[in-house]
Amino acid sequence: MTEPGTPAPDFSLAADDGSTVRLSELRGQNVILFFYPKDDTPGCTLEAKEFRDAYPRFQAIDTVVLGISPDGVDSHRKFKTKFGLPYPLLADQERSAAEAYGVWKEKSMYGRKFMGVERSTFVIDKAGTIAHVFRKVKPEGHADEVGEVVSMLD
Repeated sequence: MTEPGTPAPDFSLAADDGSTVRLSELRGQNVILFFYPKDDTPGCTLEAKEFRDAYPRFQAIDTVVLGISPDGVDSHRKFKTKFGLPYPLLADQERSAAEAYGVWKEKSMYGRKFMGVERSTFVIDKAGTIAHVFRKVKPEGHADEVGEVVSMLD
């Protein structure tokens, strides 16, 4: 279960810079995990750019921002460079984090069913507990919405 008040599932994923990010190593800081379907697509780009623009606000309140999708490190690196994203993008090619957080779902587009990431964001507090969950996120205005929640954490 990935609901508010439950421990955030730990993960270890490759970042766009070649490093490995482990959620458990970020204890003591608030963490925003935003799961998105695919690099350099319209909705994902809008969401990523909004988190980019809000990033100084998150840094000021000791909050780590992490974007996660099934794309690989090379794709993430290109996406990050193209849009000047200041936070790590994590490659979840095995979908282990997406499955642990319950965002790997059956989706439907143009009558075709397929498995993919349901755009979702998890706010994790300094103790490693899920503080808030946003599911089926609409990208526009989402970073501000997340910022309001994070600013209430202490």
